[in-house]
Amino acid sequence: MDILWPGFFFLLGFIPLLIAVYIWTQRRKRTALRYSSLSLVREAMPRSARLRRHLPFALMLLAFACLVLALVRPVMVLSVPTDQTTIMLTMDVSRSMCSNDIKPNRIQAAEAAALAFIDAQKARTHIGIVAFSGFAELIQLPTTESQALRTAIQSLTTGRRTAIGSGIIMALDAIAEIDPAVAPTLTDVTPVVKGAYAPDIIVLLTDGASNVGPLPMDAAQLAADRGVRVYTIGFGTAKGGEFPDCDNQFLGNEPFFNGGGRGGGGQQGFGAGGFRRGIDEDTLKKVAALTGGKYYSAESADELQSVFTGLPTNLILKHETTEISFVFSALGLLLALLSILLAMLWFPLG
Repeated sequence: MDILWPGFFFLLGFIPLLIAVYIWTQRRKRTALRYSSLSLVREAMPRSARLRRHLPFALMLLAFACLVLALVRPVMVLSVPTDQTTIMLTMDVSRSMCSNDIKPNRIQAAEAAALAFIDAQKARTHIGIVAFSGFAELIQLPTTESQALRTAIQSLTTGRRTAIGSGIIMALDAIAEIDPAVAPTLTDVTPVVKGAYAPDIIVLLTDGASNVGPLPMDAAQLAADRGVRVYTIGFGTAKGGEFPDCDNQFLGNEPFFNGGGRGGGGQQGFGAGGFRRGIDEDTLKKVAALTGGKYYSAESADELQSVFTGLPTNLILKHETTEISFVFSALGLLLALLSILLAMLWFPLG
């Protein structure tokens, strides 16, 4: 359960004040009685009479508390089946993906795992492809056409640098094209209730650390605000491998690319932190945690296949938020009416 207007909880602070006023008024009534000993009055009063004396007030306090709970607008997140799921495969195609520490090299192993993943999905699942190096590009809109997806995967080319944040943002905008419940990234939105997820996920695979474009955590916040989970995969061995030139098949035409460099995800180039190497697992874990996803590590082609197989694509549900203020409103009204009825029954004015 989550709360939409928690600021109104301050009203509960009036309860101790009301109790103090009630106790004060009760003592005033007692001192007005001219008995030599109030203890004799208490002993003479049956226990049921004491209950009748204070129960209406106690019920009215409970009614007030229930109405405050209704005012803060509590909501529950319900999981409901959905017949439409969108999965965005967001793949790093920086030059380091040609590294051969994973045979035949990282990018070919990633392609094979992605193709197997596509073949394993349900026929109604929409899958899109985003490739990113120094910038991100949507190379296949979400579709159920497996042949179009296979062609897109097999057409990947490499470029310099690694823009993880750009990849996430491009994937979010692609999801927004097909799911009207997900707003484009340039649109201001009210963040979804915690735990309320869209039936769409992003699977991001990278072998490096972001060194250009929007910060990954800023992009992850955009995803979290829209309820889109990001599952991140760190791909590559700890020590890396030889870093040969990419085959002609994988040579890209990225702007400002001169064809002779060997920069990319594993060898990140110069930035504020100096010359960085390897997978930024810390950031990938934070991205996944912020969005409700999960981080996976894969150091071989077989491990990557297992990661893709283990992704929770068969358990994706649509999460809807249902406000339950009416329950507390009804309960508060019922308690208030009961309090008034008992007071009139036990302490008639006439």
